[in-house]
Amino acid sequence: MANSLANSSSARSSGLGPASSRLRPVAAVALTLAGVGAATAVYGTMIERRAFRLRRVEARILPPGSAPLRVLHLSDFHVAPWQRKKQEFVRGLAALKPDLVVGTGDNLGHVDAVPTVAHMLEPFEGIPSVHVYGSNDYLGPVLKNPFTYFGRSAHIAKKAPKLDTKSLTGHFDRLGWTALNNAAAVLEVAGRRIRFLGVNDPHIDADDFAAAGEALREASEGQDWDLTIGLAHAPYQRVLSGLVDLGADAIFAGHTHGGQVCVPGYGALVTNCDIPRQQVKGLSTWTSRGRSAALHVSAGLGTSIYAPVRFACPPEATLLTFLPRVS
Repeated sequence: MANSLANSSSARSSGLGPASSRLRPVAAVALTLAGVGAATAVYGTMIERRAFRLRRVEARILPPGSAPLRVLHLSDFHVAPWQRKKQEFVRGLAALKPDLVVGTGDNLGHVDAVPTVAHMLEPFEGIPSVHVYGSNDYLGPVLKNPFTYFGRSAHIAKKAPKLDTKSLTGHFDRLGWTALNNAAAVLEVAGRRIRFLGVNDPHIDADDFAAAGEALREASEGQDWDLTIGLAHAPYQRVLSGLVDLGADAIFAGHTHGGQVCVPGYGALVTNCDIPRQQVKGLSTWTSRGRSAALHVSAGLGTSIYAPVRFACPPEATLLTFLPRVS
């Protein structure tokens, strides 16, 4: 009897009882998941977020016999003064010598970043360039609940600090970039006339198609053009359709960060606007009222300083080459 009690006591104290045996696999799984989660967080914040890359794509939208047109699409820097690697990556892209540079906003990521943006874009001076603004060119970053992004779109914080947009515009003007915030222009690019149309950021309801349409009519009067390009920061469906309806052959947008945190094999969890999830980044087609345009949505090069993570969605710039249609 004494030996039996001793054996029973020994089993309990060593954790070899039935309940403990069931718990050990559960604990192992929990520890494994915690380890994977920690490794994923480290990778997303320390490695992929800074793994800047250039993506190259082609679209056949030019008239037969046309020479190719090389367009560098830059978007969503969200740059802070200390982000040296991002700055040098962007500066280095000038070596590509694109025919055209298109910027789709959210350049600023910090209240002191206006000179940083000017430094980043300085090597592109002299290259035909156009741009629109995003909300983060007007309002600085704030800490947000990440689950708000699973709604229709994340709300702009009411207490966000105002940025020095006037100085930012001055730098863009000095570099020769044409602003297209509810505006239009016809520019000569690589020996052809291109008509440009842009709207201010739809994410903060700053787009004004009445003003943009009037600007387009004025810019087009007495002009010939070979191609019409539309710009918007946030690719809301109403905006994409509006640009197509006004004659855009190609549209450039940003804002989505490509989803920023994606699931391998599934893709983006959120878009932060109402664009279909499968068009959250890259080249696709947008159709409205029987007309179609090439649509390129950039995954962007940055993140908010309060959400410094990317997963399965590396930061990128894109060199998009327009080619002639096959006749």
